[in-house]
Amino acid sequence: MALTRYNWILALITIFFCVSAFMNGANDVANSYATSVAARTLTMPQVGFLSMITEFVGAVALGSRVTNTIKNGIISIDRFEGNPGSLMLAMASAEFGSASWLAIATSVGYPVSTTQTIVGALIGVGIAADSEVTWEWDDGSVSQVAASWAIAPLLAACFAAAIFSTVKFAILERQDSFKKGMLAIPFYLAFTCAILALFMVIEAPGAPSLEEFGAGRAVGIVLGVFFGVLAFAYIFVRPYLIRRLVKGDARVKFYHIPLGPLLMKENPPLYFPAKADGVVVIDYYENAYSSKPDGSIENQSDSEKDVGVSTSLEKANPLVVPTARQRIVTPEERFLAPTKHLPIVHPSRLFSFTKYFLFQGVTRDCVSHEDPRLHATHARCKVYDNRTEHLFTYTQVLSAMLMSIAHGSNDVANAVGPWAATYSTYQANEVATK
Repeated sequence: MALTRYNWILALITIFFCVSAFMNGANDVANSYATSVAARTLTMPQVGFLSMITEFVGAVALGSRVTNTIKNGIISIDRFEGNPGSLMLAMASAEFGSASWLAIATSVGYPVSTTQTIVGALIGVGIAADSEVTWEWDDGSVSQVAASWAIAPLLAACFAAAIFSTVKFAILERQDSFKKGMLAIPFYLAFTCAILALFMVIEAPGAPSLEEFGAGRAVGIVLGVFFGVLAFAYIFVRPYLIRRLVKGDARVKFYHIPLGPLLMKENPPLYFPAKADGVVVIDYYENAYSSKPDGSIENQSDSEKDVGVSTSLEKANPLVVPTARQRIVTPEERFLAPTKHLPIVHPSRLFSFTKYFLFQGVTRDCVSHEDPRLHATHARCKVYDNRTEHLFTYTQVLSAMLMSIAHGSNDVANAVGPWAATYSTYQANEVATK
């Protein structure tokens, strides 16, 4: 029989859980896709759609292990035996503390760790409830979680430095970088998918740890996926890239990749072709200062001219079509300004508030910061072939999706853990978190 007298606790923690998950999306999801948006690989609406899928897959398919750690591994549940109401209240307090800090940090633009937030909240609750905090080096303990906060950034820095160095010095800095990029991109795609496959296998619900799984099987999966994707990339992706980037066929879109070798024909059988006069490759260096229709630079200061700053349009591939950069309309101007003169309770104004709340995130410009100092910094960077830059947008999106799936399996589970412990206890009428 459910603990009906504690309905109010369940209601409160459900609200706190929703706020925590909402702020999690507003804060940590940006960690996954921010680079793709800043590089103009993806737009905010595209990120909004993709993140719904990847975060959901990560949380539902792969999040059980982290959820179990949060609800059972940080503090000892034995302290609450025979007193399920106290456990429910403790978990609700932790969820409230986590949601409150995430809301404050997100509102002022601080990128914070939801793992640190919920672990800190649970430690505080454990100390207040005189419950034993799991400090020793056990699976899912505070010590192991805290160690990951130092180990993960170091490993990520090493991997990022290694991958970027190979791309920069083996491809971007070489003569005819596009040709070398075309040779390398299938391997980068295969490597990214192999890592994703290994992650999915190891983190699947009920899957053994990497030690239990065995190095041989892990290597077999990585190599199998690597060579399988490599073959797919050469058979299907490479013809698509040749058709679009070498032959400059703007009609070809990503959904034509399944045509594979047929794209090498003079007139391939394209379904739902794009406009023939469309843009083949966008200018990834376009900004609010260097995008006049004639390709000249706007708002260039004397100091920038002295150091030889030039627009990327002068160096870009002929396939790049310069377009006039228009001023971006802010969400406030788009949604709130048209009804500003109406009373606040007017239906049209209330509807504008609703649209602003729902869509201000995906309609806000996160790329064009019209700051002269920031532009001066960016303008001193090297400009590479836009076609070469475009090649790596595919791996960038794949890696962002992988990071988002990992985030869903980890950080979304942080919000679910306390709520899951509370709900299972509520349903069982006793302390039941296993």
